[in-house]
Amino acid sequence: MSNINGRVCFLKGSKGKFWALCILLLYTSPLSCSSNFSHLVYKINEGLSKGILIGAIGSDLKLDFSVDPPRLFNLELKQIGSQYVHLNNTTGELYTSALEIDREALCADSHEGQGCALFLDVIILPQQFFQLVKIKIIIEDVNDNRPHFPVDEIRVSVPENAPVNSRFAVEQSAVDPDVGIYSVQTYWLVDNYGVFTLDVEENEGGELTPMLIITESLDRETQAEYVTEIIAEDGGSPPLLGTATFRIVITDVNDNCPKFTESQVNVTLFGNATKGAQLTRVHAFDPDQGSNAQITYTFSERVTQETRSRFHLDSSTGVIKLAGKIDTDTVKIYRLAVLANGPACIPDVATVTLNVVSVVSGPPVIIPRYIASEHNGVVSLSESEPPFSPVAFFTIKNTEPSQGEVCLLEGTGPFRLLPYKHFKNEFLLETTDLLDYEQQKDYELTVVVQSTNGLIARTSLKVQVLDVNDNAPVFKQSMIDITVEENNTPDMFLTKLQATDEDSDIRGVVLYLLGSDAPSIFHLDRLTGVLTVSTSLDREEKETYRFMVRAVDCGTPRKESIATVVVTVLDRNDNSPRFINKDFTFFVPENFPGFGEIGVLSVMDADAGENGWVALSILNGSDIFMIDTGRGTLRAKTSLDREQQGTYYLWIEAVDGGEPALSCIAMVTILLLDVNDNPPTVLFPQSNQSYMLVLPSTLPGTSITEVYAVDRDTGMNAVIAYSIIKRRGGETGSFDIDPNTGNITLKKSLSNRGLYSLLVKVTDHGQPEPLYSTILVNLFVNETISNETYVQSLLTREAEIGIEEIRPPNRLARGPEYNEMFPCQPVLIALSATCLGLFLVVVLLIAYICCTRQKKHKKKRLEVELPLKMNSEMQALDRKLMELSNM
Repeated sequence: MSNINGRVCFLKGSKGKFWALCILLLYTSPLSCSSNFSHLVYKINEGLSKGILIGAIGSDLKLDFSVDPPRLFNLELKQIGSQYVHLNNTTGELYTSALEIDREALCADSHEGQGCALFLDVIILPQQFFQLVKIKIIIEDVNDNRPHFPVDEIRVSVPENAPVNSRFAVEQSAVDPDVGIYSVQTYWLVDNYGVFTLDVEENEGGELTPMLIITESLDRETQAEYVTEIIAEDGGSPPLLGTATFRIVITDVNDNCPKFTESQVNVTLFGNATKGAQLTRVHAFDPDQGSNAQITYTFSERVTQETRSRFHLDSSTGVIKLAGKIDTDTVKIYRLAVLANGPACIPDVATVTLNVVSVVSGPPVIIPRYIASEHNGVVSLSESEPPFSPVAFFTIKNTEPSQGEVCLLEGTGPFRLLPYKHFKNEFLLETTDLLDYEQQKDYELTVVVQSTNGLIARTSLKVQVLDVNDNAPVFKQSMIDITVEENNTPDMFLTKLQATDEDSDIRGVVLYLLGSDAPSIFHLDRLTGVLTVSTSLDREEKETYRFMVRAVDCGTPRKESIATVVVTVLDRNDNSPRFINKDFTFFVPENFPGFGEIGVLSVMDADAGENGWVALSILNGSDIFMIDTGRGTLRAKTSLDREQQGTYYLWIEAVDGGEPALSCIAMVTILLLDVNDNPPTVLFPQSNQSYMLVLPSTLPGTSITEVYAVDRDTGMNAVIAYSIIKRRGGETGSFDIDPNTGNITLKKSLSNRGLYSLLVKVTDHGQPEPLYSTILVNLFVNETISNETYVQSLLTREAEIGIEEIRPPNRLARGPEYNEMFPCQPVLIALSATCLGLFLVVVLLIAYICCTRQKKHKKKRLEVELPLKMNSEMQALDRKLMELSNM
């Protein structure tokens, strides 16, 4: 990009024609650079999928899209950020592309304070609308990386004399590529053993370093090592965790000094003892470790040089041997002060008293011959050796046959010394029981021989027990119960299994393994025993997981033990209530009694406990309807009238008892079925006082007027029939009414003038009982209306006509005039009987057809069928009956 004569120009070689046109437009454009430059800033999160709207450039610049020619938006494709976005050339809308933005990869070299952004240049064409738009897209970080430690195991050495509240830096701190609140925020220990805690220190660069703090006094001799898990947690919601094995090694300090096991040792020394004979052994113990536990044995300065020349003290083993000849005539007792020296310690003192005994023939001599493995007077026996295993032979010499010796074994332990079969002066040392390395690791034994003349000889040996793999690992708990909330984060820490093995060295190293029945979603670290779950658990899918875990040692042959792990998934309110149907429709007859059951809405919630409790409520129409929150029964508070409202739409909300509560909504449609509760309403004539002028010259067949009525009911309840039930004035049978339309026509010529009054009955076809209304139709037959007052007086008298249906003709009651009007009475009766028979046949046929269809189609549903049209034959029959009634 270059600036030429105050104009901004872009050059692009890959699309030469397009950019050549740009150059031409720029050189010919009269607009200045400053007036054609805009800057827009957008913010988006990293990792967005394809097609997410970043911003609308045209709308944000408030550009007019109705111009002609239309604006075109062009993106420089060689820019680094162009691969992450897609620009709509016509609308100027900027979207994410198929290549997801990884903030940590895009801005790997930037510091946290610098942020991360994409910079784009967009050109708006054609020439008259040219504009350069600088786009800055700030990439916001999301918590898509979990902390991780640079090593799997972190070791920190702490001296056992470290004071309380002393702090030790954990140099291998966790790393999280995310920034800000999504980076590492804190550290914690899975098991602090009650003596440790973690704190976090922040340096000037903002880096966090975990600090191990000592909260209680340490003693290496009590526990030399602590193994736990260190957890690094970021600030996301939910937070992501990183784990590593954290091994705290307690280093030894010289806080213990050697101590003799016996401070006074008495030994009998025979005057004829040979040079080099072992007299005794002193033993001291220092619980420290390594060089701090090194012990050196020396004679005290109080021991004279002459005495030192007669006795030799091994500085490392504490064995005292005879180094020179003993003068039994001058010295009867020797006292040797032996010091146990440790580094920077005051020596401990033990006194060895040697009682010199003069003998004539000399003391007995003990010659040991070892059967078990021996080195420097230390015999090694495996704890797997059976009872009565031989350890060593002891041969007693320098005795006379006439003398009797007593051979004894001093010391504790499962050992015995007894004469060997029939050999004289031969003694066998053997075990009497199984040895157990875990109970006692070594034994100090002394073989003592005493002759009859009081001469005593001794020899000492140490038995060291060798460990074998005879102990299986033991879990602290045979049943391990774990509870975890569902929807946990993947790789979540569950617990740390702990098993101990009393064997030593490699035989006591415990490995942890999952049983064959363990689901694959669980992972067990074989070295640390940390149990994690690799995926998010769903209580509704499975509530309890039960499987075996094994603790296996590294001895030969391997030994193992098992424990049962029970993982119980606790419920969270992660399921909304759900109706069995998306919407419900109920058919209810109108005038249904108040508080009657309209229908039941079934709803369910997959959660448990309070999270699965569901309460129902009506969002609209609660002044008319009510719902039982427990059963879901819908009721109306009052009787409903279809003519006022035929359909009700209710929105029912189901809310569970979780925190926060979840809900769902279903629509309920209530359709009211019509009941024949409204009689027909006559709209014309408007009243019984209305009248109409009919000329005497009106020809028969002429339509005179019409009775018009409506019925607010529906279906057959609203089908109306018209009939004349009473007449007064004029000649009988002068007018007739159409039973279907209510149209009144002239049947014969009018010879009499005056007022004709017809009482018309308007009847519906409702069931079980039809309803009706009456109206008085007044027809004034005359050429003109010259005296309206006279007509009104006639109408007043006619209004007193009673509402009484015309009965069938009866000659005996009517007299001869009626017989003359209906000379064809037998024919009419026969015709009526025929029509009635035909009507019965039709009814029976329809009933048969309905029964047949019902057997073929057995469907369990409730539906209301409203016949809207009558059978044509039934209509014809009704029409004939109406005509007979009118006559």
